[in-house]
Amino acid sequence: MADFFTILSNSYKTAPTPSGPSSAKYVPVDPANWTGTFKGTYSTGEKFSFQISDVQGFRAKVRYQTDKGISQFQDVLIKDNSFRIGDSKFLMKKIGHAQIKTVVTNPQTGASTLNTAYADLV
Repeated sequence: MADFFTILSNSYKTAPTPSGPSSAKYVPVDPANWTGTFKGTYSTGEKFSFQISDVQGFRAKVRYQTDKGISQFQDVLIKDNSFRIGDSKFLMKKIGHAQIKTVVTNPQTGASTLNTAYADLV
């Protein structure tokens, strides 16, 4: 039995440490590049907007709205040019242009789909 614990212990010592999706630290962003309203349309025809305000360092306040009445307001942390709000991820691909990925769950079947769209600063 001692050999088992020795092997297990050695495995833990030599296993790589998981770094997660990104090893980058939070760094301040330029408020001028982030502040404003980004608007877009999903492939389903649903329109949405992200209103980003009060950008300080890597923190911001965001309101996500759709034309179907969904409205969320949240403080976010910006890391790797992206943040999450609710079931959506906002990724700034280049200044003024973002990629949005939103998980949508069908309430009747429980099946989830990933909607991807693009938004532009207006």
